[in-house]
Amino acid sequence: MADSSTPDIIYTIVDEAPELASGSFLPIIRSFASAAGVSVGTKDISLAGRILATFPEYLSDNQRQSDDLAELGELVKTPSANVIKLPNISASVPQLVAAIKELQSQGYALPDYPEEPATEEEKEVRAKYDGIKGSAVNPVLREGNSDRRAAAAVKNYAQNNPHRMGKWASDSKTKVSSMPGNDFFANEVSATLTAAQAGAAKIEFVAKDGTVTVLKDSWPLDAGTVVDATFLSAKALSAFLAEQIEETKAEGTLFSLHLKATMMKVSDPIIFGHAVKAWLAPVFEKHGAALLAAGVNPNSGLGDVLARIAEMPNASEIQADIDALTAERPPMYMVNSDKGITNLHVPSDVIIDASMPALIRGGGKGWGPDGNESDTNCVIPDNCYAGVYDESIKFFKANGALNPSTAGTVQNLGLMAQKAEEYGSHPTTFEAEADGTIRIVLASGETLHSHDVEAGDIWRACTVKKAPIENWIQLALDRQRLTGYRSIFWLNADRAHDAELIKLVKPALEAAGVANKFEIMSPRDATAASLETITKGENTIAITGNVLRDYLTDLFPILELGTSAKMLSIVKLMNGGGLFETGAGGSAPKHVEQLVEENHLRWDSMGEFCALGESLNFLADVKDNAKAGVLGKAAEVATQGILDYNRSPSRKVGEPDNRDSHYWFALYWAQALASQTEDAELAAHFKPIADALESKQPDILAELSAVQGRHAELGGYYHADTDKVAHIMRPSATLNAIIG
Repeated sequence: MADSSTPDIIYTIVDEAPELASGSFLPIIRSFASAAGVSVGTKDISLAGRILATFPEYLSDNQRQSDDLAELGELVKTPSANVIKLPNISASVPQLVAAIKELQSQGYALPDYPEEPATEEEKEVRAKYDGIKGSAVNPVLREGNSDRRAAAAVKNYAQNNPHRMGKWASDSKTKVSSMPGNDFFANEVSATLTAAQAGAAKIEFVAKDGTVTVLKDSWPLDAGTVVDATFLSAKALSAFLAEQIEETKAEGTLFSLHLKATMMKVSDPIIFGHAVKAWLAPVFEKHGAALLAAGVNPNSGLGDVLARIAEMPNASEIQADIDALTAERPPMYMVNSDKGITNLHVPSDVIIDASMPALIRGGGKGWGPDGNESDTNCVIPDNCYAGVYDESIKFFKANGALNPSTAGTVQNLGLMAQKAEEYGSHPTTFEAEADGTIRIVLASGETLHSHDVEAGDIWRACTVKKAPIENWIQLALDRQRLTGYRSIFWLNADRAHDAELIKLVKPALEAAGVANKFEIMSPRDATAASLETITKGENTIAITGNVLRDYLTDLFPILELGTSAKMLSIVKLMNGGGLFETGAGGSAPKHVEQLVEENHLRWDSMGEFCALGESLNFLADVKDNAKAGVLGKAAEVATQGILDYNRSPSRKVGEPDNRDSHYWFALYWAQALASQTEDAELAAHFKPIADALESKQPDILAELSAVQGRHAELGGYYHADTDKVAHIMRPSATLNAIIG
């Protein structure tokens, strides 16, 4: 359970590898912080925690959990907010269902997830669970815009110790394929609301017979809000996917689909399901009625489809048809070729902002079912941001791989405050149940946007308020002034939404007298310009919308640093507080698997180290706590020490892992505090701790190493046993005695 009071710093309870790492690192933070009178509390935003908080009526008194996400959502609106946010699961349906089943097995009498709700009670349960899916956390906490960049120490280390890059060949067949039209990009319309248009709007579906169904009622829209609407044609999507399967086979490459079915929790699982149906098209044509009766839902992925087929009476016949079809299909990009897990198995297995940068870093190669690397057809149906990856691939084909030892850096300022843009679109995204019209009707009765749709089309609306846009522009002005870097607004004048933002950006730049210091480019052109800039060893700032913020702060760090987990991520909350994010969690599931099998955790806590220093420095500033400032400066020294002495975790069992890196961080932190001259009391406090950590180093490292190579029992994946995690993550009695 989370702390009931509001401590100086909130450290979030999350999921998977980052949460396991907290079992080792959080006790160190609390011990050191207490010496400066700094309290560190926790709030549970994990998937399991959010599920339990949503269904108190099903639980006993001792099982109930407070709604920590809602509490944090209020806290981040205050000037005193100081939150260190680790990456949490943005759950797909298969992940959500797995978490529910695990909790049920642990004695929590939760309701099942209704795949096809029939009763009012089931519909209510489904609505509550759907509120937990996807990007349920970030829109609540991000009451500010994003400032993401590589910390100077991290960038210097990457240049001095360049990671391995795959080789790009000019004749590589790897490419990005997108729909020729009738997608979200092509169909988008956008408008900025006037004061007369503001108020409670509705989203309505008008059937061919004129019947009106309200899809969303009482949708508050403020004056100055940019409101978009668009749709993607299901027929056009299906035709495109069928073409790409055949084209991939003809070109002799791997077929791969790249979406974000976790964050874009309504639209992308549907698109994913279309891909599964396209891949198994002859099977669905032949056995469609039986598959439907068996509850087969392609949106849940090929793995779920195969599992349900295995329980059907004619399973062997259907499986034989699938095997025969697979032999005719092109080879598929694999998540795990050893285990036969394909690109289409689970919607949350292939997340575009992790999968595409990894493929690009690897020279355009993906792993095939034969265990070998091959060129890949990267299918990204919608054109809104596919051009970023397409242009990256074309650039590296022409110029060869990026050289991390000489490359400059791309920093990012992202517009995301108050549920800005696509990530706030989930409650306003719908799959058309029939042919008709979907429209936005304003409080005045005016129809703002309207689209004619066909059954199965995916329609969505999204908004961004004026205040976040103005704050975002001001952040850009501040960062450009401080750095002097090339600064580019990634906005496409030919895209409806971006054109509305440009109407605000250009006057603001002109009013500030700095229009000549900024450029406005389409994402494709900005990609080429940014790659050209960093290839020359120079730096640039990408000023982007919400989704691009997410995509680019994986793409460029993975190319520059080898990972996105080491990014410095500061959210300057609009009411004065600070939210310090610790990096990406895309590789976390594999890390947990290795820990369970080998008791080796390769999760790199560099993001946590960077965020901790920033959080302490922020605390020193806003609460005039000089001791917190001393802690913050020393934490930065410790972070530099981790890099300088290569104390980050190794990937292989038997070598130093996450727990070792935490020991080294504690040692360097204590030494920096003991040697500083700003605060004699802190120096005296940490001198014996530093001496003990150093003198007992052989014992501590031996105790940490001794546990590796054996099975580790967590007591659960989504809802691990706290005592078991503590036992696993704090195996050194010597270190524990020193830290306390």
